[in-house]
Amino acid sequence: MSKYRRRWKGVAAILCGLAVLASAPPAVAQEVPPRSLAQAAGATVKDAAVSAWDTARALTSSALELIGVRYRWGGSQPETGLDCSGLVQYVFQQVTGVTLPRSAKEMSKLGDRVAMTELKPGDLVFFNTRRFAYSHVGIYLGDNRFIHAPRRGREVEVATIDGSYWQKRFDGARRLVGVLPEMVPTLVSEAVAAPLEAPALAEAHP
Repeated sequence: MSKYRRRWKGVAAILCGLAVLASAPPAVAQEVPPRSLAQAAGATVKDAAVSAWDTARALTSSALELIGVRYRWGGSQPETGLDCSGLVQYVFQQVTGVTLPRSAKEMSKLGDRVAMTELKPGDLVFFNTRRFAYSHVGIYLGDNRFIHAPRRGREVEVATIDGSYWQKRFDGARRLVGVLPEMVPTLVSEAVAAPLEAPALAEAHP
């Protein structure tokens, strides 16, 4: 066999091999394994907790800016004075956009009940200071302290909740942040729906 015939035979073999490769089915896209429901739920809970903590910090910071505002019965604006429920309502409105009921008694029906030993910043604390339950309300700051508008002749101040006066009059506490529907992060519903979506496909590469 001449060298030319051998060369063309080699070229033909290469061309044949290329034709086989060209006719082969394209690479199948590989599915990216979706996160398990447990993983998605875990991430959601973590994100929700961070969001709730950020809101609670914003509430306490906003409330502390009102220290020194004079007490005014029925007051709902810092410029003209605040009473106890007016203080709480104002702070929540400014930080969360949620309008709470006007009276301490009505506020005491919202959210989840919290024991004194389980208090967290942003929780509402209630007291009997006028000879009927839930007649006074403040915002818990942490470290056994809460902020409130006490009474006529006084100003918005920070008090110690484990002092004898407040312990005797403590009516309970309620947690609104992360519990009240209007204050539950929207990411919760989004993450619950996410695992039900079809998994994304990775792009096929030649």
